[in-house]
Amino acid sequence: MPKRRWAGALAAAVTASVLSLTGMAGQAQAADVNNVKNGGFESGLSNWTCSAGSGTTVSSPVHGGSAALKATPAGQDFAQCSQSVAVKPNSTYTLSAWVQGSYTYLGVTGTGTTDVSTWTPNTTWTQLTTTFTTGASTTSVSVWSHGWYGQPAYLADDFSVFGPDGGGGGDPAPTVPATPAGLAVSGTTSSSVSLAWNAVSGATGYNVYRGGSKVQSVSGASATVSGLSASTSYSFQVSATNAAGESAKSSAVTGTTAATGGGGGGNVPAHAVTGYWQNFNNGATVQKLSAVQSQYDIIAVSFADATSTPGAVSFTLDSAGLGGYTVDQFKADIRAKQAAGKKVIISIGGQNGTISVNDSASATNFANSVYSLMQTYGFDGVDIDLENGLNATYMSQALRSLSAKAGSSLVITMAPQTIDMQSTSNAYFQTALNIKDILTVVNMQYYNSGSMLGCDGKVYSQGSVDFLTALACIQLQGGLDASQVGLGLPASTSGAGSGYVSPTIVNNALDCLTKLTNCGSFKPAKAYPGLRGAMTWSTNWDASAGNAWSNAVGPHVHAL
Repeated sequence: MPKRRWAGALAAAVTASVLSLTGMAGQAQAADVNNVKNGGFESGLSNWTCSAGSGTTVSSPVHGGSAALKATPAGQDFAQCSQSVAVKPNSTYTLSAWVQGSYTYLGVTGTGTTDVSTWTPNTTWTQLTTTFTTGASTTSVSVWSHGWYGQPAYLADDFSVFGPDGGGGGDPAPTVPATPAGLAVSGTTSSSVSLAWNAVSGATGYNVYRGGSKVQSVSGASATVSGLSASTSYSFQVSATNAAGESAKSSAVTGTTAATGGGGGGNVPAHAVTGYWQNFNNGATVQKLSAVQSQYDIIAVSFADATSTPGAVSFTLDSAGLGGYTVDQFKADIRAKQAAGKKVIISIGGQNGTISVNDSASATNFANSVYSLMQTYGFDGVDIDLENGLNATYMSQALRSLSAKAGSSLVITMAPQTIDMQSTSNAYFQTALNIKDILTVVNMQYYNSGSMLGCDGKVYSQGSVDFLTALACIQLQGGLDASQVGLGLPASTSGAGSGYVSPTIVNNALDCLTKLTNCGSFKPAKAYPGLRGAMTWSTNWDASAGNAWSNAVGPHVHAL
């Protein structure tokens, strides 16, 4: 949750390092060949060199074939793996690879002209593509991938450098894949349609079409198309792709969304304040739940712990660190808060959380373990605060499974970082849209952040009304209901490394978004009176500051 000290440096480094970012590669020319050797890592790390011994090959997960590269940053090494590739002078090449992981980069050096790179924060398989031109005397270049300092391992697979034959040999060029068969609707909500189809041999990805227009690209044989209108029928097709090109579109199927619109997520106030309660002592006021200020409508208990079972979580009350607070007292305090109309949920993740839900088994383990905690302690729901990335497909599956167990009263909140919600293509944003019908609120963390883009395409720095409103606008325009958008801020300067703003600025931002008053230089195109409210880290830091944050922001939120 808090104290991402590297976030600002990361944003600045990203700005500096991304020299070129292009779209999907077009169909390769007839004379082009793939000049990369062992681009799919079927022969281990043959032809590849990884810094500080950071790379290895794995059999799962892979994008294609039976192997993929896994490289792990450590210390000051960001796990760069590279290959020297033979090329022709004065020639244009397309570099491409499929990657998965928090902040994964792809690039080329030694071109003799302009070296280029591109990147993605996605934790699902994503194709990175860029082009480069060689100089008059260039006969070899170095292609590379790397992760980022302090981040988990990344995966890379199916590298290619398509262009004129450089004479060094390479992997054989693929052929255009066959048309996908078996397209069917696998599920619907009021705002989304889920699709599945048969995998195609040789395909490295699939394009999803709605009404004849491409709306999504995925790596697996399933997809969820979100942001749809309730009670509406849509026509869908899919095609298969690889470096050689795109297949014909499949036969069309029709999916009809459910009748109920808007968001879901339990019976909480229309305008609510969320606060994180610390199950540990880090110098902030140590609290029992009973001492949490009454202005908080949703109390997120921080945090659940990972277990040895993939995807599963547990919770252990830090009785010693909390002055002898017993489990029985804790459970009784949860019941008392609920009797007062409050919701108490368990938060998953935080700054040091390493829970990974990346396949069906771990999704099932996640849902079962969270539901078990709800039954044991009486939690009303779950908060997703995974700051090391998530898989949209399987986290959505896990939360839907949990919803099926817990019913319509389930509260689901999310606390992504600013970079996680810059685009609907990001895994966090995709997850929110995938579960829109059962999602309570997304309280993005407007702190520990570098400068970010607003919905108007301008760059804003943290610490201002504009930073809050222009970034919230992305979520409001990107498909979330206003009731599913909240502003997350630290309760005091001690609550975060950077980004603290006074409660007055928080309240001005709420007024700007809901009433178009008290705005800064940015003003939304329309008001969103249904905006859910605000969140803070943490109730403990708030208490340390005399509850100044909740005493000012709480009444303002409730009066919206």
